[in-house]
Amino acid sequence: MAIIMNQAEQVITLQTKRSTYQMKVGDYGVLLHLYYGARVEDCTMDYLLHKKDVGFSGNPYDAGEDRTFSLDTLPQEFPSYGVGDYRNTCVGVCQADGTRAADFRYVSCEIRDGAHKIPGLPCLFDEDEKGETLVVFLEDAASSLKLELHYVVFAERDIIARSARITNGGNGAVRLEKMMSACLELPNGAWEVIHFHGRHAMERRLERLPLMHGTMEVGSRRGTSSHQHNPGVIICSPDTTEEYGDCYGMSLIYSGNFTAEIEQDQMNSVRFVCGINPESFEYLLEPGEAFDTPQLMMTYSGSGLGRMSANFHSIIRHNLCRGKYRFARRPILINNWEATYFDFNEEKILSIARQASELGIEMLVLDDGWFGSRDSDDAGLGDWFVNTDKLKGGLADLVRGINGLGMKFGIWIEPEMVNEDSCLYREHPDWALTIPGRKPCRSRNQLVLDMSRSDVRDYIFDSISAVLKSANVEYVKWDMNRSICDIYSAALPKERQGEVYHRYVLGVYDLMERFTSTFPDILFEGCSGGGGRFDPAILYYSPQIWCSDDTDGIERLEIQYGTSFFYPISAVGSHVSAIPNHQTGRKTPLKTRGVVAMAGSFGYEMDLNLLSPDEKEVVKEQVEDYKKYYDLIHNGDYYRLVSPQGDSDFTAWQFVSGDKAKTLVHVVITHVRANAPDLWFKLRGLAPEKCYRLEENGRIYSGSALMNAGISIPMVMGDYPAVQMELTEV
Repeated sequence: MAIIMNQAEQVITLQTKRSTYQMKVGDYGVLLHLYYGARVEDCTMDYLLHKKDVGFSGNPYDAGEDRTFSLDTLPQEFPSYGVGDYRNTCVGVCQADGTRAADFRYVSCEIRDGAHKIPGLPCLFDEDEKGETLVVFLEDAASSLKLELHYVVFAERDIIARSARITNGGNGAVRLEKMMSACLELPNGAWEVIHFHGRHAMERRLERLPLMHGTMEVGSRRGTSSHQHNPGVIICSPDTTEEYGDCYGMSLIYSGNFTAEIEQDQMNSVRFVCGINPESFEYLLEPGEAFDTPQLMMTYSGSGLGRMSANFHSIIRHNLCRGKYRFARRPILINNWEATYFDFNEEKILSIARQASELGIEMLVLDDGWFGSRDSDDAGLGDWFVNTDKLKGGLADLVRGINGLGMKFGIWIEPEMVNEDSCLYREHPDWALTIPGRKPCRSRNQLVLDMSRSDVRDYIFDSISAVLKSANVEYVKWDMNRSICDIYSAALPKERQGEVYHRYVLGVYDLMERFTSTFPDILFEGCSGGGGRFDPAILYYSPQIWCSDDTDGIERLEIQYGTSFFYPISAVGSHVSAIPNHQTGRKTPLKTRGVVAMAGSFGYEMDLNLLSPDEKEVVKEQVEDYKKYYDLIHNGDYYRLVSPQGDSDFTAWQFVSGDKAKTLVHVVITHVRANAPDLWFKLRGLAPEKCYRLEENGRIYSGSALMNAGISIPMVMGDYPAVQMELTEV
């Protein structure tokens, strides 16, 4: 069993393939954290607890004269505010009498077969590996608030997923002011934090910092998980590398405001708490009502960052992504956005499709501008009917033409937004998030629809469904091009306005569920100005997300590098675009742009008619290569070999088949130097006893040689050259 309850010692142990997590019902019913780390066998880890009298750290009343038992110093599973713990806590409640305290003590626990399901929220599910769930029940006796802690263990994937439910068992209403998903306590020592920051068109840039006393916080107040901080954090030892060292990865399955707080306290201990950002969050619980938190995925690796990433890649692909396209091959596409922007008609789109078809591309995606009075970003959002000035034969006629070329058809939508210059806004201005008596904040000339309202969601579903049913649409790109503010819902009373941010996210999930269940054969891709909502929760509804609006091949190296720490290659939307690049003006070789875009769901974003005959031949080769290597790229193991950050003149990554019989290595040289030495690097993930042939020249290498001595490539001349190496077992 993955979950073991030692009744005599009141110790609960969660075992995965390579890790152990342990907690204990301590004195007075306080649920204490004991250990999370490398797997240990048959050992109670309560010897790690150190109780001592620490000045100004108080003691529970029932501890009597024992001044060594303090909630301010002991490691806990789910600490609460107001009862003597002055560190960052998980739960803060305003009670019916206006006081702010809750003291949750252990009641019981039970082990359930299968993965716990969270109502209305995406979460990990049972698939080829079935989870096992521990539920711990606690209660605040003074208020009758009841707390459930859920731990879902996927033993073979080394993942523990945590969430919490709080229920008002009392007679009066209470107000949640903070409700995190989980807490993790780590022993004192030197730790470093890796987080992934950025901005629009520059997402998920890795930053590694030493942990110091006080609190380090990353998060979002933008209504979405955001471009600025991804909801994934790593805590690691200072010596941790890709292949060595202790590291803990935490990733929140949520698409709204979040916070991840890492605190080193007065005793040098480390506490990590993560969940919904308490700023602008309140939730009213009437008697009998309950609130569920989003789920937090956790993994421990004693073998460095590479193993940690592999654990997340595996659990996301097998136990979070759903639907037809989770494992099915996805089509190579051409998107018209950077080719035409808003300026297109049916013939222009068909001309791009004809050229794409000749080059082996399998699907055309019609981006923004096909609906309403949408000739710019000033108007039309919310009016989900075809613009027949641009598409005179309607959508069905265009799709028939594209299908006649042997290609699939996809379309862009932005269902959560509205322009003031639209039929929808003129008819329903109250459907937008605006504060009475205040002018709203515009962004990209648009406002945000109130997704907490079922009537708004019904309109969106009905109007867009009619479009999807009117033609053979096989792909939908779901965009969301602004952050959220002006938080007020005309459909909620004043005492529930603090719930709008969270209710908005729940509304989005509800709408996504309706679309994906109604149209199971459509491939949905998430997007928010690129990577502004690139989080695990969106992958529950769409198996891939547009990685970034920056399509520059060199900029994408760092963006896709950072993305890979939590997200599998199959989740990454990546395209080859034109040069000079529209975001940076950089000119990068077509081969290099193709190599970079292959590390994801491959496609093109340009007017293919403008390519030279030689460039078209390169595109043909790229398309053939991607089809050839698709299974290896999407279903193989991914390794980061050389980081694009730091002093190296190149970056490299590798795909290895599950049977270790084939590997594909990609290298991009970012700085070409005169009279330079060869570039050396070591491969990973191969079978040391096997021999591999380098297909380029037929030379044979042993797996152990490639992993220990490495392989070299000569310095190639020119700007930003790329090298592709295929090695096959002999």
